[in-house]
Amino acid sequence: MQTTSPTLLDRLRDVANHEAWRRFVQIYTPMMYAWACRTGLQEHDANDLVQDVFTVLVKALPGFRYDRKQSFRAWLHTVLMNKWRESVRRRVPQTLDPQEGPLADLARPDDPEFLDDSEYRKQLVRRGMELIRGDFRPATWRAWWEFVIVGRPAAEVACEAGVSVHAVYLAKARVLRRLRQELEGLLE
Repeated sequence: MQTTSPTLLDRLRDVANHEAWRRFVQIYTPMMYAWACRTGLQEHDANDLVQDVFTVLVKALPGFRYDRKQSFRAWLHTVLMNKWRESVRRRVPQTLDPQEGPLADLARPDDPEFLDDSEYRKQLVRRGMELIRGDFRPATWRAWWEFVIVGRPAAEVACEAGVSVHAVYLAKARVLRRLRQELEGLLE
């Protein structure tokens, strides 16, 4: 099982720490892509915006000092929105009626839903689970999934898997501990 240092954000201060940057990209790309799409960008343009944000982050994060009283996610969202605004300013202005056409159904980029805490936490946890799944044997992952995510009773999961109830509780503890390690410092 691969371990994660206490804080991923601290590890990102070292631009040469490829593992930390790989993890950071894996965790945050889907969220930033979703934010980019909510601005109304097409898939290709949203991917370009995310890449532009990572270019900014490579320069900014080595000097970044995380303050637990502040929201890293809000700061990251601000960086993305500033890059988006910058790209909008470079484009030729077009007159569009926001009440009609493709803009009518879009959430405003500054809408509070962009920073919805529960959505953020769910997305990070979902992505963290995807990243750590390979660290466990399929039987361990299945026992954990059925017990914790699906919500089945431990005895039922144990019987179906042919293991003890204690083994189901151990699977839960191991996966949750690894998930906490993976997301340490990222959940506010």
